[in-house]
Amino acid sequence: MSDPRIVPPSTPPRAGQEPDPPFDPLRLCVFATVALLGWLLGPVALVFFAGLGFAGYWKARRAGLLRSKCKLGDTRLVLLYLGLLVAAGLAGIALVATGRIDLV
Repeated sequence: MSDPRIVPPSTPPRAGQEPDPPFDPLRLCVFATVALLGWLLGPVALVFFAGLGFAGYWKARRAGLLRSKCKLGDTRLVLLYLGLLVAAGLAGIALVATGRIDLV
């Protein structure tokens, strides 16, 4: 079964209908960029991005958002998940700072 959003270039649009723009995989570019930053910056990147997400979800929950499009659904679970990531990143920074783990 073909995806109705994908219209081959040779297929003219139906009368009175604008052709759908092609799918833009922007999220994949964003994911790759975040992965690159995570690889380069390690636990510092994890703390930064998880902290940024936590702050955003905290603000959204205080504004009334109870369900998220995130796979976890409930914003309390999302906040717990992001909080655990921040804690893991901080633990990683502490381990590197004390010399218990070498990143090289």
